[in-house]
Amino acid sequence: MFEQFAAQARKAVDDARLEASRRGDRRIGTEHLLAALLNDETLADAVGADAAAARAAADDLDRAALASIGLPFTDRLPAGRAALGRRVPFTVGAKAVLQSAVTKAVSERSRRITTRHLFLAVLDRPAPDPAAALVRELGLDGPSVSARLDAAR
Repeated sequence: MFEQFAAQARKAVDDARLEASRRGDRRIGTEHLLAALLNDETLADAVGADAAAARAAADDLDRAALASIGLPFTDRLPAGRAALGRRVPFTVGAKAVLQSAVTKAVSERSRRITTRHLFLAVLDRPAPDPAAALVRELGLDGPSVSARLDAAR
């Protein structure tokens, strides 16, 4: 599947693996894909949020979730539970994002899957998906972000 991905889209998927590792997660989730996509300055400018904001918002969501069950939040994440050298699996939601990006590219008759296709697929994730929560926490409006991405195409 990844042979159809443009170089920037492949880089975003690789960066998502690093995001998962940084957070001490054993799987690549939609929240990791979202943060990784926002490493792309052009995409971040069009969207109005960057990877640092996504990471901070993810920390805020984690802090609130832990507080709701009476656990403290620590900024110090477990070191590298997701091994960098091994293949890290995708969550069901992340797999759905990848498939949706392919579908979007095919429907546009695009020969390559781009970061735009990936980001639009992330925006389509319904609650309670972690990316949907992150999009909400970042204050992004799906339809207006989609329109900006289409205009920047």
